[in-house]
Amino acid sequence: MLPAAGIGLRSPHFAEIARDRPATGFLEIHAENYLGASPARDGLDELRRDYAISVHAVGLSLGSVDGVDERHLDRVAALVEHLQPALVSDHLAWSVAGGRYFNDLLPLPYTQEALEVVVRNVDRVQERLGRQILVENPSCYLAFAHSTLSEPEFLAELARRSGCGLLLDVNNIVVTAHNLGLDPIDWLRGLPAPVIGEYHLAGHAVNDADGEPILIDDHGSRVGEGVWTLFGEVVRRFGAKPALVEWDTDLPAVDVLLAEADRARDCLNAQEGADARAA
Repeated sequence: MLPAAGIGLRSPHFAEIARDRPATGFLEIHAENYLGASPARDGLDELRRDYAISVHAVGLSLGSVDGVDERHLDRVAALVEHLQPALVSDHLAWSVAGGRYFNDLLPLPYTQEALEVVVRNVDRVQERLGRQILVENPSCYLAFAHSTLSEPEFLAELARRSGCGLLLDVNNIVVTAHNLGLDPIDWLRGLPAPVIGEYHLAGHAVNDADGEPILIDDHGSRVGEGVWTLFGEVVRRFGAKPALVEWDTDLPAVDVLLAEADRARDCLNAQEGADARAA
């Protein structure tokens, strides 16, 4: 997929986007909203005639020691086969244990044992889909004391061993770095540029925790200026890739989303221009 800036397709905006066909690089959907036959899926079939589609799953539970739920994987695979999306992704997290689903993306320790679990699960997903997936870095609020790898080291090794790509969520880097007292620029060091296949951008909230500010990845506001600044650095380091603006709570008008995507597109275009001049 060529570098472009897109928006997340959310149900309150579906009718307007279907009617007006606004200019945007691509649309991203959450896989679990389209697994069965429905009017929304029929509408998506119409939209994909005019837009590239990215499928972002939230329920594959790539970090689950129980392995991937084969029934859920089959349903996701059927959707991917039907849509033939440009990108498919999920999260470095787990959400299933003992057959019970939790309504969250839960963290895992960055250890060799956990790495083996995730590699095995990613291998299975890619085998079933017949294609590479991208794995997204999570937002973190606490660190596991017994982690033996940094998050970037874990991600890089996951990509090397499984052949997956990485979905670099810039907002999540900012949230994690703030909450854990890390330098976001240091966080970027060691990531292999060739395996990064997409960027995510989103807003976050600032909450108080016993007098200390903590950032919450809530996707409920414009992309913060600190995230834009880091995005500029990310694009300079890793190049222009597809970039997606996520907004899931307190949804704004479509025009606001499109303006955020336009800002991301301008950053990508500037980097492509710089690369062309340097060639």
